[in-house]
Amino acid sequence: MNQYKSTAALTYARWLRGLLRVGGSVMLLAVGAVIMPSQWMHHAHQALGLGAFPEQPVAVYLARSASALYAIHGGVLWLASTDIDRFAPLIRFLGLAGCTFAVTIFFIDRDSGMPVWWTAAESLQVLAINLAFLFLLHRYRRAS
Repeated sequence: MNQYKSTAALTYARWLRGLLRVGGSVMLLAVGAVIMPSQWMHHAHQALGLGAFPEQPVAVYLARSASALYAIHGGVLWLASTDIDRFAPLIRFLGLAGCTFAVTIFFIDRDSGMPVWWTAAESLQVLAINLAFLFLLHRYRRAS
């Protein structure tokens, strides 16, 4: 961004940058699930009311690898926040992909037997933040 941007453009950029960083920071917390002891994973699963954690190696593998991908995604959001102009196409892609993921994860959660509260919270939060990315980026580009 440069000094010739309108006040509105700078405001939208500031909000977008902040939201990308908040979303990225939350996703980076998934690193904890990558490195936590398996016993903690089992305990968290039960504490959430999801029953006993499956003992098969693939369950731990999927939990840890999905968490690693979430953390990587968080890092990409942080990177995108460093230069809204340069990374605008990436931010748009991430927003659109995130909206698609929100719909997809709704059906995955529902078909997997996840609790209704989990399904609603996860899919709606993912949809809301990605729609906000797209809205703020659109407003920023129009105001620039």
